[in-house]
Amino acid sequence: MIRSVLLLLLFFPATLWAQDRTPSHCIALAQATDGIDYVVPASLPEVARENVYLHYINHASFLIRSHGGLNMVTDFTGFTGTLPFTPDVVTMNHAHDTHWTAFPDPAIPHALQGWGEFGVGITHRLDLGEVLVRNVSTDIRSQFSGIEKKGNSIFVFEMAGLCIGHLGHLHHAPDAAQYAALGRLDVVMAPVDGGYTLDQATMITVLKRLKSSIVIPMHWFSGFALDDFLTGMQGDFSVVEVGGPSLTVSLHNLPSRPTIMVLRPEYINVAR
Repeated sequence: MIRSVLLLLLFFPATLWAQDRTPSHCIALAQATDGIDYVVPASLPEVARENVYLHYINHASFLIRSHGGLNMVTDFTGFTGTLPFTPDVVTMNHAHDTHWTAFPDPAIPHALQGWGEFGVGITHRLDLGEVLVRNVSTDIRSQFSGIEKKGNSIFVFEMAGLCIGHLGHLHHAPDAAQYAALGRLDVVMAPVDGGYTLDQATMITVLKRLKSSIVIPMHWFSGFALDDFLTGMQGDFSVVEVGGPSLTVSLHNLPSRPTIMVLRPEYINVAR
């Protein structure tokens, strides 16, 4: 009997453990790998199959949570709130220290820096079966008004058939090669402060070219900057005030018209 079970494990491991990723329509696709069982903190919501849960934590940090319980935090600073949980993946950008930490918890399995050696950049292609995380390097303004080539990254999360992009601390409009590397983004988190990153007019041009179904404003500091952005996007995009920090999206519930979903940041706390 034991020998029969061992033979089944030997010849059918993929059947028993593989967790396939629904193919997205991004230009970068990867074969599914063996899945992993993840511990699901009780205070975080269950996510239905083929759905993605998004929670705006603060500033430029979002929790992206998969059906299988993968937790990914963008522009991770080391603090997400009072809920004691360890993300599976964190991404960071170093244009400002409010977008990264020099001391990520060593218990985090994958801490992805958006930069490499000065001017060289870095390339990530992390395939976790249910989720593929990749990046496109971008330039940043350096401390003394110079340019640091490939000093930041746009991170893309391919999951549940969706392409979700986080523009990070973007300092310039992408060039043709960068747009091509990004591919189609269904959901994009965009900094709309109007100065620390891109000016409002350039950011609006970038978002109109990306033609994402959902745009989530971030990095807006004040209601004035957010209102300026929303005014500039009127006519081409619908605007929805979600009324909270969270949103669940799927390939099948994307709006028929490009839509700005306004989330209000909130730390992930034990008492909710």
